[in-house]
Amino acid sequence: MNTEITFAIPFYRGLDYLREAVESVLAQEREGWRLLVCDDSGNAESGAGDLVSAYADPRIRYHRSTQNLGMVANWNLCLDLAESDLVTLLHADDALLPGYAGLMGDLADRHSGAAACFCAARIVDDEGRERPSMADTVKGFFSPSGPDEMCLEGEPALRALMAGNFIMCPTLCYRKSRLGARRFWQGWKQVQDLELTSRLLMDGEQLVGTREVAYTYRRHAESATQIQSESMLRFDEEFELFDRVAERAEALGWKPAARVSRRKRILRLHLLYRALRELGRGRVGASASHLRYLISRT
Repeated sequence: MNTEITFAIPFYRGLDYLREAVESVLAQEREGWRLLVCDDSGNAESGAGDLVSAYADPRIRYHRSTQNLGMVANWNLCLDLAESDLVTLLHADDALLPGYAGLMGDLADRHSGAAACFCAARIVDDEGRERPSMADTVKGFFSPSGPDEMCLEGEPALRALMAGNFIMCPTLCYRKSRLGARRFWQGWKQVQDLELTSRLLMDGEQLVGTREVAYTYRRHAESATQIQSESMLRFDEEFELFDRVAERAEALGWKPAARVSRRKRILRLHLLYRALRELGRGRVGASASHLRYLISRT
């Protein structure tokens, strides 16, 4: 089979990054894809429309919202407007490796009942240099052991996910026919991806992944993740989400997963790591801020 995939790019700003993302789609080794760029800049002069139209490729479509919807609403719009069953939300500052479409298409074909497929990612900085962090390494330890291909479902999968949050969100390729009406919850600004994957598992859905690297994830100072980590909003949402997951897991009778979610060890380790990292950089105030936050959550 050659299952079609839509690569939907939720764009807000950063034309140079957007160009790289589009080029990475054009470089896919497997045919049978579409590209949708959803411009949420709220600016008719953003330049994204001109950039997309310059490719003059019938597989590429551009949509501009007349006013800024916000990140999560734009993610949902990408899913809604995608015309194929398989949809990857390619972040505008990221890029695909050439084998991504083939890898996800093959996984989806072999696991037709899976709600989403995912892969591993290489981490780069704003200039494209590889910059994996200690946090990324630690998360890898929580990934289920076994063969390269992993099928996640039920309580064991939720327990593993809440222990390490090892799924790199933007690598996920969703199957709309399994998602149904489920979308990212717009009450979140940072944890909407983990909330949806955990909800899918608790709803009885299956997620299928591979350890093969087929995606490039970019970390830079202007990314939403970085900004919300510095403001601590990220951690506020993570602590709240873990409590909510624990509550629902308990109601399902998934007691081990509920205990893991309630303990939040991965969040505490991340905060401690950030505090030590900031101290090592000589940023004593930032380090103390992370430690105070950690203590307040114990």
